[in-house]
Amino acid sequence: MLKFGTAVILAGGKSTRMGFDKQLLKINERRLIDSLKKKLKGEFNEIIVVTNKSEYYIGLTDKIIKDIIPNKGPLSGIHAGLVEASSKYVYFMACDMPNVNLDYIKYMKKKLENVDVKACITKLGEWIEPFNAFYSKDMIKDIEEYLLQDRRSVNSLIRKLSICYIEEEEARKFSPNWDMFLNLNTKEELDDYLDTISSQD
Repeated sequence: MLKFGTAVILAGGKSTRMGFDKQLLKINERRLIDSLKKKLKGEFNEIIVVTNKSEYYIGLTDKIIKDIIPNKGPLSGIHAGLVEASSKYVYFMACDMPNVNLDYIKYMKKKLENVDVKACITKLGEWIEPFNAFYSKDMIKDIEEYLLQDRRSVNSLIRKLSICYIEEEEARKFSPNWDMFLNLNTKEELDDYLDTISSQD
């Protein structure tokens, strides 16, 4: 099995704060998730989308899957992505994260080269960033046991496992303003992001 090769985009969630399904988010007239897939193909040969709306992706060649253990939040999506992935370590991001940082992805791969851990995750102070992260297929059983206890917190599960952590100071060398972890939860955040990228043109 390849050590790396698969990226997963989680496209579930209720999108209640945005007011419309975030899978349909558009940036400059292009669906955000399509832009993410195109960028990720620069580093991964397999892209998987985990979604509760497979009808949005009819005709696409990428692997489109749904949760195996449904209605348990992001961990359900991580679980499904790991089960379907063809590489040991799998990169995860969410469909509302507009900034793909390929240099940081390559850096995380290097961090994982000579260690045997269940994930590579970035810290923000004492908090963790659960996406823009790598998870291992070795976590599948841990997640299943956790979800069957009706527990859902990614953070709580992570704290029990062997993890390669990247400290905030280290990560900020790649993203000083932390925008590689930005996610767009509300219309206000979307408007702010669109203003930011239009001012850079």
